[in-house]
Amino acid sequence: MISPELLNILTCPSCGCAVREKENAIECTACKNRYPIENGIPVLLVDRAQKPKN
Repeated sequence: MISPELLNILTCPSCGCAVREKENAIECTACKNRYPIENGIPVLLVDRAQKPKN
């Protein structure tokens, strides 16, 4: 689990919007890209993002 303090300062590397933790991933509240959390560390790399399904 990512601390609320860290989530408050993280932003989506793709669009710059706020993120939230959802199902062991970091999800952008705007573009809905999902970034993995590996060993408790968010991997906020655009090339590792899981794009939303349309």
